[in-house]
Amino acid sequence: MKNVVILISGRGSNMEAIVHTAQRERWSARIAAVISNRPDAAGLKFAQTQGIATAVVDHKAFETREAFDAALMQAIDAHDPAVVVLAGFMRILTPVFTAHYAGRMLNIHPSLLPSFPGLHTHQRALEAGCQLAGATVHGVTAELDHGPILAQALVPVLPGDDADRLSARVLALEHQMYPRALRWFLNDELEFDGNRVRHRMGESQLFS
Repeated sequence: MKNVVILISGRGSNMEAIVHTAQRERWSARIAAVISNRPDAAGLKFAQTQGIATAVVDHKAFETREAFDAALMQAIDAHDPAVVVLAGFMRILTPVFTAHYAGRMLNIHPSLLPSFPGLHTHQRALEAGCQLAGATVHGVTAELDHGPILAQALVPVLPGDDADRLSARVLALEHQMYPRALRWFLNDELEFDGNRVRHRMGESQLFS
């Protein structure tokens, strides 16, 4: 059985969506652990109620980013993961870390990449006058918020939208898209050709 390790920094709503979907669909993979860089991350309590192992690697306890990443890798590798899932994990990872999990680490970003990498994506989309916003599930590389795109969610920008209203609609689609993309990855349903990713059976990789 393939193991999944999920990294969070806060409430972990995408982590919750993955856990619930895995339970409902009876995945052959299992969520082996949820790890956070913040001891007060609310998502840890949810994971514990589900019987999932949890751990904290507090980034504040380390003098360098490299030392933190080394400790985090040790905590992750204790669970022998087939895939590492970033679900609101708010740390920039070192090239050594991303190389260690190359080809088996996923992230979700709240924009239609390659547009608006980094923070404050919804506000930036509004200020740019975008008619569409959304989110992207992608493979993680050393370059921030880049990598092969597994799936994208599209949300229209509505009159009167502010960042909070837009974010809420995007998040609702994230909760559908991320578990589906992770299941595809675990079941080897995706074909990678550089940055191009195709579902082997032609299932739509666009959510709206």
